[in-house]
Amino acid sequence: MVHPRPLSPHLSIYRPQITSVLSITHRITGLALYAGTLLLVAWLWSAAYHAECYQQLHAFMRSLPGRLMLLGWTAAFYFHFSNGLRHLWWDTGRGFSLPEVTRSGWAVVVLTLVLTAYTWWRVLGAV
Repeated sequence: MVHPRPLSPHLSIYRPQITSVLSITHRITGLALYAGTLLLVAWLWSAAYHAECYQQLHAFMRSLPGRLMLLGWTAAFYFHFSNGLRHLWWDTGRGFSLPEVTRSGWAVVVLTLVLTAYTWWRVLGAV
C-alpha cells in the first residue's frame, strides 16, 4: 500500500506576509506601468499625428474611468519606484532583519499613498 505524500502548504492556509504581498504587488504594478505607458505613447502619437484620435483620448482621460486609470497609473508608478528604492537599499546588504523588512515594507505603502495623494492634490488644484 502506498502512503500519500504530504502536501506543501497551500495558499488557503498560508498567512500573507508584507514581503510576499509587496513582491506580488511589485510585479502587478510593473505590468500596469507597461500598459499605462502604451496608453501614454498612443496619446503622444495622436497629439502629433491624428487630431481626432487625440480628442477622443483626451476626452476619455478626462472622464471618470480615464481619471481612475490615471490615478491607478500614478499609484503604480510611486509604488514601483518606492519599492525599487527599497530593493536598492537591500542590494547594499542592509535592511534584512525582520523588523527592518517589515518597517521598510510599510514605509513603501505609506510613501505610495502620500505621493499619490500629493500629486493628485497638485493636479486637481491646477485644473
